[in-house]
Amino acid sequence: MEEPPPIPEPILAPEPQPALPATPKMSLPARLLNVFAVPGEVFEDVKASVFCSSNWLIPALLFLAVSWVSGWLILSQPAVRQQLREMSDRVVQKLVDKGRLTEQQAEMQRRTSELGSKFGAYVSSTFTAFITPFGWGVILWLIGTKVLKGNFAFMKAVEVVGLASTISVLGVIVKTLLVIGLGNMFAGTNPTILVKDFDPQKPSHSVLAVIDLTTFWVLAIRALGLAKLSGAPYLKAAWWVFAVWFSYTSLLLGIGLAVQAALG
Repeated sequence: MEEPPPIPEPILAPEPQPALPATPKMSLPARLLNVFAVPGEVFEDVKASVFCSSNWLIPALLFLAVSWVSGWLILSQPAVRQQLREMSDRVVQKLVDKGRLTEQQAEMQRRTSELGSKFGAYVSSTFTAFITPFGWGVILWLIGTKVLKGNFAFMKAVEVVGLASTISVLGVIVKTLLVIGLGNMFAGTNPTILVKDFDPQKPSHSVLAVIDLTTFWVLAIRALGLAKLSGAPYLKAAWWVFAVWFSYTSLLLGIGLAVQAALG
């Protein structure tokens, strides 16, 4: 008897392979420049590309370098040094009048206040340069993956925050020029530039100081990066980003006002 012909084995379709991160289409200098003009394209490239630490590290170093030069230029202005002395004298004199400081202690406090201002400026800029990418990276990653149901790595959020910080570099340069040009240490891209006698101890003046155009620009770019990474609508991502900023800014203002009230 003839053997039946063999049954052909079914042809199986090849299993789809997971998409691998591609090589970045934009160079790092192109990303740093295009984040001002076409940030959406920059973040699309970041999302589709392999992780690159330079995307957050280089903007952080740029911000640090510009901030240190800015601090040196601003603190070298006679008008700014005079404003710092007057502010320090007012605070110290209040403490002396309330009996919390002796005259000898007050004099020592006045001598160290200027040194503290210089040291504080350099420390705060260093903290901002390297903590912001990871601090806001955590915020964007949590919002994007837990709230907006996106799927992206934590370091992608760090890259987005780092690239958005390039705008902060421009903000520092603009503020430096305003301070030097106007001779006012509080000048910036906010309504305080219109206040003749700005006093940071006044609640209304403190509120004006946080209504900053550069800050809002950076927040808007971070929100765009979050929308691109998570696939959520931009307005939804922006609502969360601005809500987080408003919450912690209000908390900091409240703490500052409470401290002022405690000190009288």
